[in-house]
Amino acid sequence: MQVTALAGGVGGARFLRGLLAHLRSSADPRRREAQVTVVSNTADDTTLHGLRICPDLDSVMYTLGGGIDEVRGWGRGEETSGVAAELAAYGEEPSWFTLGDKDIATHLVRTRMLAEGRTLSEATARLCERWRPGVRLLPMSDDVVETHVDLADPDAPTGTRRVHFQEWWVRLHAAVPALCIEAVGAAAARPAPGVLEALTGADVVLLPPSNPVVSIGTILQVPGVREALAGTRAPVVGVSPVIAGAPVRGMADACLAAIGVPTTAAAVAGLYEDFLDGWLIAEGDEPPVRAGLRVLPRPLLMSDPGATAALAGAALDLAVELDRKDRAA
Repeated sequence: MQVTALAGGVGGARFLRGLLAHLRSSADPRRREAQVTVVSNTADDTTLHGLRICPDLDSVMYTLGGGIDEVRGWGRGEETSGVAAELAAYGEEPSWFTLGDKDIATHLVRTRMLAEGRTLSEATARLCERWRPGVRLLPMSDDVVETHVDLADPDAPTGTRRVHFQEWWVRLHAAVPALCIEAVGAAAARPAPGVLEALTGADVVLLPPSNPVVSIGTILQVPGVREALAGTRAPVVGVSPVIAGAPVRGMADACLAAIGVPTTAAAVAGLYEDFLDGWLIAEGDEPPVRAGLRVLPRPLLMSDPGATAALAGAALDLAVELDRKDRAA
């Protein structure tokens, strides 16, 4: 079984860990031997202190490789911040984005490889040799894509100012309403090697409960990705990142507001309507109404490893059921 997932952020990484736990413990040999490919968002990427930082790639790699900070859900476990303290002593900015000492080693290796002319795919594969995440981890593109956010600023000549997504998300906690969210460079980017094949050749495609605007949404903006999902013969099943009108984690509601979409499970499903076959929503949430879309209520909180594995298993079960119906038809 070939399983492909699109993912970004803490929620996506934790869902993937639950997926691997479900597959490894399954009584079905086809599931136990399944191969998983993860296409990760890279539009959160940024360069700080001369280092290329890829938060979503690293979150998946660390989480599945056993190196994540379990409390924060990002960065390395048992981390120290000696370098960050020295940078602060020099007055180096930004002071709101702290790089841990262990994490810096990852960014150093990646930055060196990129400077030597290697692609982000090659650098990611090199880093994964150490972490052995149990999946084939692919960046959505080897081209540079960065999400920028426009904010109201009465002191600016145009009345607005543009900041990197990380500043809006980390420093401002998305508390300042976004006038526009743009994945700069996405329209000219090319899918990384293996991305389109992973989608069109999959037996199952899963959308974890990642941010629909700045995680999965940016992956979909890479030319060819959305078309591959619409054309794949694999059932595409997603998990709602919204419960009772609020994001399960993070500030996805601020992102949805910026594009004029309500924070509901039904509205998020509408962002994927041209390729979505199955959708898991929280019990009690209003389901989207669309011909051909199978909607199932399930517990969505990834409160512990068992609950997360059960959620991933439910998504896979629905995909297999949809595939069987399609074959029968």
